[in-house]
Amino acid sequence: MRRTPVALTALALLAPLSACAGTAAAGDGATVTVTVGYQSRTINTVTAGTLLRSLGSFEKQLNALHDGHTYKVVWQDYATGAPITAQMTAGKTDIGSMGDFPLLINAARGRQLGRPTRLVSVTGYNLRGGLNTIMTAPGSPLSSLAGLKGRKVSTSIGSAADGTLVRALRRAGLDPDEDIHKLNQQPAVGASALVAGSADALSQFVAWPGLLAFQGKAKALYDGAQLNLPTFHGVTAREDFAKKRPAVLEAFLKAQAEATAYLNAHPVDAAEKVAKATGLPAQVVYLYNGAHGIATFDPALKPQLVSALKQDVSVLKDAELTGDVDVDGFVDDRYARRALGAAYAKSLAAVPPPAVSEAWDRGATRTRAFATPKELLAYVAAHRSGVRAAYVPDATTGTLWFADRAVWVADGDALLPFVAPATAQAYLGAHPGARAVSYGQALEQAS
Repeated sequence: MRRTPVALTALALLAPLSACAGTAAAGDGATVTVTVGYQSRTINTVTAGTLLRSLGSFEKQLNALHDGHTYKVVWQDYATGAPITAQMTAGKTDIGSMGDFPLLINAARGRQLGRPTRLVSVTGYNLRGGLNTIMTAPGSPLSSLAGLKGRKVSTSIGSAADGTLVRALRRAGLDPDEDIHKLNQQPAVGASALVAGSADALSQFVAWPGLLAFQGKAKALYDGAQLNLPTFHGVTAREDFAKKRPAVLEAFLKAQAEATAYLNAHPVDAAEKVAKATGLPAQVVYLYNGAHGIATFDPALKPQLVSALKQDVSVLKDAELTGDVDVDGFVDDRYARRALGAAYAKSLAAVPPPAVSEAWDRGATRTRAFATPKELLAYVAAHRSGVRAAYVPDATTGTLWFADRAVWVADGDALLPFVAPATAQAYLGAHPGARAVSYGQALEQAS
């Protein structure tokens, strides 16, 4: 399955680049080290990190420069964007990938410390905000955000997941500073806290919500796509590095385009590669990065994403994590436009694929797509032992979720899945004839 024709067009862009600028003269045989900071388990950055590294695309592009230099790529893996920003502002990391809120902090810290950075491309994005989810324990009585009042909620302050939590609580009429006890924790710590019962809820970014749901350790309380605000991950580069070695940065962006094309053309194989590199279940990787997954991968800096980034500034300012951020000055698509050529405009115009239900059979290298969730359930009911994973899009937001972890509603002959109970309840309230059913009941009705 393929997301967009842009992915395949990008494969044609892998011609050698012009000579690299720098202090060493071309042909002097000097070794140039390029340091890339990435987050292996933040799997919506894989086209600029985990998958890119496994394909060896960047190294191939650097070897194609033929400018007399020998290039060495140092890959540095981190759990969040904060340490990548710290290394970049120290002049030790040249290129990094992270989520939208960390990107703003990256821009602010870089400017403040005299090491300005530039946002040069996008990795994975969701135009409604579905990359972030608020989770609670499987046996929790909580069914809406209103129930979080007075409760302990874990998140990583300054992350996109924290931004989702703040916005969602405000929309629910709660004060994120006064009405909950916010625990500032790294994703793994927060996940452990939720499982141990020391946190009542967890707001986190990909891939933690999907992983915990897949493992049966948590259930969704709030789908970030309910905000209907874009969220994304992107690539940032030090300004001084970009100016000194533009061809190297363009080589990276060409390599990113190659990784994006590979992911879009071979989503199952890409999921397996990322799973092998990260230790995450391939089923979880595919939930986010699959053919119709929660994330879409296009490198272009779309106006919707830049607009969302500007809206994010106020959230960080309220939390006193940044002051004003010059987003227009931070965004710089010149390098990507040069690297991708005509394909950049196609990427800019590309839209996410329509949400569909999918079944991943054991041993299969492609998934099966179904027109309706009911058709998927009928297939699963008839092939239970042969299905590795089944995915369905939320009937309201379109966010993909595991079929056996979704909240199901029967409305006449239709079977409708929802990520979170609140959206299911909203549907039930607007459709008096509909009723909530279990996954098992949904399978029985579909078969």
